[in-house]
Amino acid sequence: MRKVFVIGIGAGNPDYVTVQAINALNQVDVFFIMDKGQEKEDLVRLRKEICQRHVKNKVYRTVEAADPPRDRTSSAYVSAVRAWHERRADIYERLIAEELGDGECGAFLVWGDPSLYDSTLRIIDRIVARATVAFEYEVIPGISAIQALAARHKIALNRIGRPIHITTGRRIAEGLPSDIDDVVVMLDADCSFKAIDNSDVDIYWGAYIGTEDEILVAGNLREHMEDIQRVRAEAKGRKGWIMDTYLLRRTKEQ
Repeated sequence: MRKVFVIGIGAGNPDYVTVQAINALNQVDVFFIMDKGQEKEDLVRLRKEICQRHVKNKVYRTVEAADPPRDRTSSAYVSAVRAWHERRADIYERLIAEELGDGECGAFLVWGDPSLYDSTLRIIDRIVARATVAFEYEVIPGISAIQALAARHKIALNRIGRPIHITTGRRIAEGLPSDIDDVVVMLDADCSFKAIDNSDVDIYWGAYIGTEDEILVAGNLREHMEDIQRVRAEAKGRKGWIMDTYLLRRTKEQ
């Protein structure tokens, strides 16, 4: 029986890889790596660096495949994402069927944690439902960008007796929830925090968290909003890509 690991590798720092993940890495015969193009070649390089650093006395190989682009022009966001996942499932299914022999182990290395704003588990579920290639799989959790953000800013995400809310830039552009004072935002390509009524809101922002390129900004949103937009644009211009996450926190609890 083929086996597939879905391994969370943390938010960019090889030190974020857990002992459980290292044990799984050392069972892998084939690492599947999705190539997102030249602009994001750092993401491929860092995955290979993690393998080189943590895999000991195990012969393995890497297989790269081009990641299909998502239609970002469609007004039907959900259906566009589902179509993208279907194309990805075709590729993942082929990799598992053609690159893994019976009794071999493959792995997809997931940035952060597989359970949080990542499509790999949904894609694996699609392949399992097709029942065209037999394999078992195991999920290894990782340190998410949210955990790393809180650690780097030396803050707790929640306040006593209060909830936190995790959402995306697409949703936060509509405004902060009226009844939640601490909101973590991921996948925000448009600096949607600029639409927030920010007189009594603090921001804890981080990009490339845990890496040598890490940038951290914290303070009143109104005072730091333009600085974050400028720094973010400059960093993305230098590297060609950016991963950032932030916490919005009302200074006056509702």
